[in-house]
Amino acid sequence: MAKHVYTFGAGKAEGKADMKNLLGGKGANLAEMNLIGVPVPPGFTITTEVCTKYNEEGQEKTFEAIKQEVEAAVSMVETLTETKFGDKDNPCLLSVRSGARASMPGMMDTVLNLGMNDDAVEAISKKSGNPRFAWDSYRRFVQMYGDVVMEMKPASKEEHDPFEEIIDKLKEEKGIQLDTEFSTEDLQELVKRFKAAVKKVTGKDFPADPWEQLWGSVAAVFNSWNNPRANLYRRLEHIPDEWGTAVNVQAMVFGNMGETSGTGVAFTRDAATGEDVFNGEYLINAQGEDVVAGIRTPQVITLSGSKKWAELQGVSEEERASKYPSLEEAMPEIYKQLEETQQKLEDHYKDMQDLEFTIQEGKLWLLQTRNGKRTGAAMVKIAVDLLEQGVIDEKTALKRIDANKLDELLHPVFDAAALKSATEIAKGLPASPGAATGQIVFFADEANKFDASILVRVETSPEDLEGMHVAKGILTARGGMTSHAAVVARGMGKCCVSGAGSVKINYKTRIMTIDGKEFAEGDWISLNGSTGKVYEGKVNTKTPDMSGDFGKIMDLASKFSRMSVRTNADTPNDAKTARNFGAQGIGLCRTEHMFFDGERIRAMREMILASTVEGREKALAKLLPYQREDFEGIFEAMAGYGVTVRLLDPPLHEFVPHQQATQKELAEKMGITIDEVKSKIADLEEFNPMLGHRGCRLGITYPEITAMQSRAIIEAALNLKAKGIETQPEIMVPLVGTVAEFKNQANVIRSTAEKVFAERNDRVEYLVGTMIEIPRAALTADLIAAEADFFSFGTNDLTQMTLGYSRDDAGKFLPIYLNNGILKQDPFQVLDQEGVGQLVQMGTEKGRKTKPGLKVGICGEHGGEPSSVMFCDSVGMDYVSCSPYRVPIARVAAAQANIE
Repeated sequence: MAKHVYTFGAGKAEGKADMKNLLGGKGANLAEMNLIGVPVPPGFTITTEVCTKYNEEGQEKTFEAIKQEVEAAVSMVETLTETKFGDKDNPCLLSVRSGARASMPGMMDTVLNLGMNDDAVEAISKKSGNPRFAWDSYRRFVQMYGDVVMEMKPASKEEHDPFEEIIDKLKEEKGIQLDTEFSTEDLQELVKRFKAAVKKVTGKDFPADPWEQLWGSVAAVFNSWNNPRANLYRRLEHIPDEWGTAVNVQAMVFGNMGETSGTGVAFTRDAATGEDVFNGEYLINAQGEDVVAGIRTPQVITLSGSKKWAELQGVSEEERASKYPSLEEAMPEIYKQLEETQQKLEDHYKDMQDLEFTIQEGKLWLLQTRNGKRTGAAMVKIAVDLLEQGVIDEKTALKRIDANKLDELLHPVFDAAALKSATEIAKGLPASPGAATGQIVFFADEANKFDASILVRVETSPEDLEGMHVAKGILTARGGMTSHAAVVARGMGKCCVSGAGSVKINYKTRIMTIDGKEFAEGDWISLNGSTGKVYEGKVNTKTPDMSGDFGKIMDLASKFSRMSVRTNADTPNDAKTARNFGAQGIGLCRTEHMFFDGERIRAMREMILASTVEGREKALAKLLPYQREDFEGIFEAMAGYGVTVRLLDPPLHEFVPHQQATQKELAEKMGITIDEVKSKIADLEEFNPMLGHRGCRLGITYPEITAMQSRAIIEAALNLKAKGIETQPEIMVPLVGTVAEFKNQANVIRSTAEKVFAERNDRVEYLVGTMIEIPRAALTADLIAAEADFFSFGTNDLTQMTLGYSRDDAGKFLPIYLNNGILKQDPFQVLDQEGVGQLVQMGTEKGRKTKPGLKVGICGEHGGEPSSVMFCDSVGMDYVSCSPYRVPIARVAAAQANIE
């Protein structure tokens, strides 16, 4: 019989760290902390398999299957805590938290103080001698359970949380500002008003039976696995839906028992910069949710961080020390234990840890540890530092890099000169580094209202996730460095400034006011997530520095890679950028992008409208020097490496003019009537241009186009050879479906090359290959390989043709497919390994069966996506090619693939 519940406590545990798939990350680490002697409140974990069963078989059948094990586990907690669940005189209170195998901060639900009712609150008042604490815990429980389990939600996005409205109203009545100022009687009144609100909104009485509360909370956690924010987070982080979440039930420890109690969040290293300094935030007389919710401004843990905290909060050092002491100052013994524990945990896990802790009347308890979310910059620094400190080896350092997060380091930061003239309007906490400029939006679901938006909120909640993803940056009026906004933004690599206290927001009027100055929705502001400063208007940006620790990771990537990484580049500037990032060649140079400027487009249109071969050749002769010059620049930028040039691919109608004035000008230049121009343009229109007169079909119909482009490529290579610059041209025939099509074009290319060699009395080495982007080409790759020198898989079109999805129209249904789980990922972003990948593998194997040394690569957008790069390595490709700014990502992914 399968085991569904695993217990831990008093230094013993039925689970351990390597059981994350079954116990979730939190459950596995709670067990592990017990085993290494860290103080953890006793409890138990209901496995992820139960979540799967719950989703498949429903609540009743699932709970019946685990009932006895849960009851036995609760009994174990009762024994260790010397309390009794549901007892009138000595009640056991519990916390219920989620815990997926991959960290999903704030995405799923938590219930604290479970077991509270009218009897329990009196018993705890008496037992603790602290009635205020007991009633504070009771009102928190009603609020949290009402929200999470009974779904007490605001009526609209402009409305406040119903419980918060009750709290605000009572504060107004009592003339107080903070929750901590509520008297015992006030808290009793809150409980009464909360329960009345629950009855009014849900039509149900608030449950008094602790077992009903427990099962309701377990169900709520399982249900929250499929809430919209959790679903979105999984899609963004590529976490499979079928994993499910575990449920962790623990004995409550209380940080709200007075001045010798508190709660906090800490990091063993700086999650924003990667610096090796212990840091975090805490609150006296509070529970865990208070720190991350941003309701009160948390204080720093370490004395060393106090000066910076005081500057950010705008208080003097004297005021900070007296009113907001660090944990190190306020509770030196507890701080010493916490500091020793954090070092013990980092040494054990060999990675930066994110800890949650509670202090109950002078005793330290750890509630969680996990590998901390970090920015891209911190990720790189921590991996390099741990390597240089001898904690991990080179391969582990590389595997610690989330290749996609490198993207954060490759994009612009504010230009220092531009910052000098920028007007600073506010300052908050530097919650997640980077630079962001955009237009203000106040609601997450409107973040896509502008091309570049800054989401401005009093505080963010998990419901804001989608808007946070869309926005360029996030600004909050409340919250610390461990608030929801800060943690989630760092995980996304999104610029964030939190806790900007001078920011006042009116959601109804959609106005932000800072020191009396108003900013409306749509106004431009700029955020510096590295300093916490907010600026008025737009601020110019510049490209960041790529040296230091980043360079060390790139060196490791080169050391451990089998595949090389090329770039898709159509200009010398793009080629230089990619080469600076470590690209070893060009996998796709699109020649059609070279035809759209000034004289070029006119010559191109003359060629298209010409009615004879001679007319077309005359127009192409005008294009030849432009093409040759372009190729010289690109070959020189990528000297010593292969450059794959794709011959003209798009249908000709993309180049012709559709405005009357331009058509008239063209007619006059060519000496024909405007009606003739219009007639020719009409002839070029196609019902389905993607499958129409394009690719090699153009070259077969008009071989003079192929001849001109081949001449330009070979002449450019010879010109550079004369300068002593090495070139490796690779001429690629697009959209081949049969070997006969390829042979036709290869003959034109090779015969043209021989003519140029004879004219110049010199030669260069070159290759002729094809882009495999039609399913038939993959199926007959063995025949094509007999004639071709290389294959490059064009997975953009191969995906379109294999799935039958038009990339231009898929936006109408792809989001629905993703939301409903019909597709796990967008196949245009992540290679469909099951279908398209099968064709790629078949094409590679068949091609090399005919020609064992056949060079094979990929040049679709998938060439820079880590999981797709790993697939390319597994099928034995020689290289992947991607856009310049994704080259470092592909390099790390290629190295990780080879290590795996």
